Amino acid sequence: MMSTSTLPSYDDVVSRYEPVIGLETHVELGTRTKMFCGCSTEFGGEPNTQVCPVCLGLPGSLPVANAAAIEATIRIGLALNCTIAEWCRFARKNYFYPDMPKNFQTSQYDEPLCENGYLDVEVNGETVRIEIERVHLEEDTGKSLHVGGATGRIHGATESLVDYNRAGIPLVEIVTKPVPGTGVLAPEVARAYVTELRDVIRSLGVSDVRMEQGSLRCDVNLSLNKPGEEWGTRSETKNVNSLRSVERSVRSEMLRQASVLDAGGSILQETRHFHEDTGETTSGRSKETATDYRYFPEPDLTPMAPDPAWVAELKAALPELPRVRRLRLQADWGISDFEMASVVNAGAVELIEATIAAGGSSEAARKWWLGELSRRANESGVELGELAITPAQVAELQSLVDGGKITDKIARTVIEAVLAGEGDPAAIVSARGLEVVSDTGALTAAVDEAIAANPDVAEKIRGGNHAAAGVLIGAVMKATKGQADAKTVRELVIARLS
Repeated sequence: MMSTSTLPSYDDVVSRYEPVIGLETHVELGTRTKMFCGCSTEFGGEPNTQVCPVCLGLPGSLPVANAAAIEATIRIGLALNCTIAEWCRFARKNYFYPDMPKNFQTSQYDEPLCENGYLDVEVNGETVRIEIERVHLEEDTGKSLHVGGATGRIHGATESLVDYNRAGIPLVEIVTKPVPGTGVLAPEVARAYVTELRDVIRSLGVSDVRMEQGSLRCDVNLSLNKPGEEWGTRSETKNVNSLRSVERSVRSEMLRQASVLDAGGSILQETRHFHEDTGETTSGRSKETATDYRYFPEPDLTPMAPDPAWVAELKAALPELPRVRRLRLQADWGISDFEMASVVNAGAVELIEATIAAGGSSEAARKWWLGELSRRANESGVELGELAITPAQVAELQSLVDGGKITDKIARTVIEAVLAGEGDPAAIVSARGLEVVSDTGALTAAVDEAIAANPDVAEKIRGGNHAAAGVLIGAVMKATKGQADAKTVRELVIARLS
């Protein structure tokens, strides 16, 4: 691993090299049962309790394809503008990994279910088209746990354990064509693509696409070449498991490869591992070619021939896709491209939409989700949607502000209480006695005390300088712990001194 001090700067790299990126994304489908057997796909079960002779590859067991998984894959292909094959079949991909009990993976090779599509993404106000080479269906592997080493990887471990619960879960692989020409934006384009792809798949309801649980995983391919030269040798960073890490892994590999090339070295075609703590990649294994896998047609499964009429029905029933939906919402909310980009970048589209549906205004929903709540999410290191506050609670909070029950300042205190699990905003305001004091009788004494404590300011107001009232209003707000109605206080101050 090269130290950061030996690496060139990012600006230097993009001034001398052109990156070519490619992304292979694996999506675990949310089917009730596995791809070729009836075992449960529920996440979190005790190790090796969701297995049977088929997914363990025991002799004499025969697979049966999951029809729901085939339909979900076709819907993904249609949403990605792919051509759906009229005839295709499964193949055996042969290799030895301890977490693949059959010693081969049932996948697709030269005849995928969906191919030649595209997905448009927005980056810095520009539309970038990412061409899709193929979308194919296969089964997932099991999960290995390496014990006794410092890194959690097999090197240095004293023993390895295997959980086959995940083996056989339907897995869709979405492979892009090489994406040249992104230049300095390559890391952002990679992240934008995976983000948009996740949103598309989530909109279809075929997977929860939770990267932290492994139901969405991304392999990031990258090569560098000098302008006018052929594309370089690519590396493949495996199983990157967050949107932020997709971006970081592209940037890290660009710096590493440039350093190797600058020193006169050659890039190896290999898999690499991304380290969340350092943001760097380390070597895994040399990358096999298709020939090394010894593909051959799966003899135990019949070919698939989706009925074109059925495919047309699936296409007609597709939901509104995220990009179309964002354009509609932007028009409905009456906001600019820049404002909508801020909403998208914060991951707040659904949250704001739900807040509006619960009775909040577009402006108020954006104010809270992009302001106070985004700040708290950043401080906690979580996604905005993971905060312990619902869109309905945000709408209720704003309703209290609009009704004059609380101020924006008090609302921030209420948010803190909601996040701490104290209940809904109205209940918190009531229980803590946070409601704004607007009764003139209760405020008069506080106003008189503020006037008495600031005679010079009071004299200015008597002379017609009403702008000076802010000092007295601030004093009253402090005395009432921010619960006084500022408008009422101002009226009282002016009335007492006029």
